[in-house]
Amino acid sequence: MYFGIDVPTCGEFADPRVLADLARDAERSGWDGFFLYDQVAPERPLPLADPWIALAVVALATTRLRLGTLVTPLPRRRPWKVARETVTLDRLSGGRLILGVGLGISPEEFDDLGEEPNLRVRADMLDEALEVLTGLWTAEQFSHDGPHYRVRGAQFLPPPLQSPRIPIWVGGTWPTRAPFRRAARWDGIFPHFRSEAGGGALVPPDVFRQMLAYVRTQRDKDMPFDVVLRGATPGEDAQRAAAIIAPYADAGLTWWLEGLEGGRDLEAIRARILQGPPARQSIQPVL
Repeated sequence: MYFGIDVPTCGEFADPRVLADLARDAERSGWDGFFLYDQVAPERPLPLADPWIALAVVALATTRLRLGTLVTPLPRRRPWKVARETVTLDRLSGGRLILGVGLGISPEEFDDLGEEPNLRVRADMLDEALEVLTGLWTAEQFSHDGPHYRVRGAQFLPPPLQSPRIPIWVGGTWPTRAPFRRAARWDGIFPHFRSEAGGGALVPPDVFRQMLAYVRTQRDKDMPFDVVLRGATPGEDAQRAAAIIAPYADAGLTWWLEGLEGGRDLEAIRARILQGPPARQSIQPVL
């Protein structure tokens, strides 16, 4: 089980130096990962930092933390540009990058900026972009001729530091099945849950088990696969924190991400980071 921090890049967090300081605090306090939102246009006007430049600063400020975006809406990016950015960041960090991808749901980043508004088309773009991205990561000559992207005999050097590739985690909202089928082809799933009442919520443990059971039916290879969940635990109450996470750990969770927003200011979030992650030994499987 690994524990990470999931941080926005807007408002008080729009300064990459602030994010680097938080990442240093996280590394010193025993966290395993530091992940940033990937946005270009928030829902309301706020200062906003570019996550890729911010992650470069985070990479130089730390030595051990895994880092990445959760998630990058790949259909609004050129895959060859993302290939260059990710390889550069993977090498800069010493092979610590994880790439989270998804369709993107914000009209501010698609409809309002002239990007593709149709979700089905974006789903096709995401699958094709991943094919192009991983093809360029091989550092071998690569060509592709698809409905959305075309590459002619490109050879991108150097390759990523990680082998066989930079891990790819796919975001998706249950009960929509397609993102979970997509995730099963890659290296991890970052699930969200849409309740009957609407809106997002922490996935109930029984639904979480259903998600993972479905993903397992879609997997055709016996390779490591990460299951990532975002939630909140009280840093001052280890027993309660363990009780929150234990049902998910028992079901197959590999990464718990502490979501650090919900109205808390910067100093409150820094304080939670400094409290450290829940004690691994205190999280016992549910029998």
